[in-house]
Amino acid sequence: MPKHGTNIRKRADGRWEGRYKIPQSDNSSKYRSVYGKTCREVKEKLESIALQNKLLVSGAETKKEINKGSDQEIPEDFHAISTKWLECIKETRKYSTYIKYRGIYERHVRDKIGGTAVHDLTYSIVNEKIFRGGGDVSYSQNLRHSIIAVINQILKFAAENYECPEMRLENRFVHNKGKKIEIINHTEQASLIRYLYREMDASKAGILLCIFIGLRLGEVCSLKWDDIDFEQMIIHVRRTVQRIAADENSNRTALLITEPKSTFSIREIPISAGIAQVLNEIKRDGEYVVGGKAPLDPRTYQNRFKRYLRAASIKEYNFHALRHTFATNCIDNDMDVKSLSEILGHANIQITLNKYVHPTMDAKRRQLAVLDSVYGQFGGKCE
Repeated sequence: MPKHGTNIRKRADGRWEGRYKIPQSDNSSKYRSVYGKTCREVKEKLESIALQNKLLVSGAETKKEINKGSDQEIPEDFHAISTKWLECIKETRKYSTYIKYRGIYERHVRDKIGGTAVHDLTYSIVNEKIFRGGGDVSYSQNLRHSIIAVINQILKFAAENYECPEMRLENRFVHNKGKKIEIINHTEQASLIRYLYREMDASKAGILLCIFIGLRLGEVCSLKWDDIDFEQMIIHVRRTVQRIAADENSNRTALLITEPKSTFSIREIPISAGIAQVLNEIKRDGEYVVGGKAPLDPRTYQNRFKRYLRAASIKEYNFHALRHTFATNCIDNDMDVKSLSEILGHANIQITLNKYVHPTMDAKRRQLAVLDSVYGQFGGKCE
């Protein structure tokens, strides 16, 4: 039964439901619902919607204004809103970001909840129709996290651009960043570097750049000779390359050259005289350092790196281990974190510390040895 004096009631499934009406231009009304775990949560949602309705009635905000000038009818179901959202993402975000979001939506969301009205969408519906009804699909914690994140972005878009209540599904999945990337130990680093220096070529020089200055895979594959200032001994990081879907209507893929991961990734990195000499010695005709006439496919370079590891009798590592190893070497040799963060192209030092700094056992021993000498002094004073 409704809670006395209100349009809020507790449902049989344990959730609270609040009904509200939407004024229409012909003086009629439509009724919709909001949901919450508690009566207070639903009441707060209804109060927020009531304020919006007052603005509508007063003429301060019309349905057309909410729809940002569009003469189209306001989309009713989740798929219609999602299509509008994807169009917006395609126009305002990097193409690779659009491809990622579109892939998540089309593979895991559209056919499961696309026909659901936006105001009816709940976590229970998502859980039942997507995660429990996924058939043969295995949903990792990361994938579940990404699906909920995409749905919440669509709901936010619906609230900001259409006459939809502001909603957000609780993301109950921990975003697991994956396995901690291993660091190439000092013995293996020495073996790898010795191997790379034998019969040096552009491909091996690119690996050296990753372990010596922390370039990302896409950055080294798209590095041009024009990006290297041999006079100032600086490398300019200006672009990256990745393989993504070639178009929306096929499974073909293509290499896409874009700006780096973020504005912070556009950076200048000083290089040593030794690296400059290596690059000068292997410099050849062709626009790209590693690829020659075109950027090298990152997948090809990953496979090449693994071949180098086998040739140097080193166990297999992911290509990104080179970047982690570089960052760890810098910290172990007392580089300040701010400088390292800028060299890596991070937005702030916390990203550097949390993701890329892995103190070695030798570094930990050195730090503890300092304390041991301090404690020894205390012990001497007590004698």
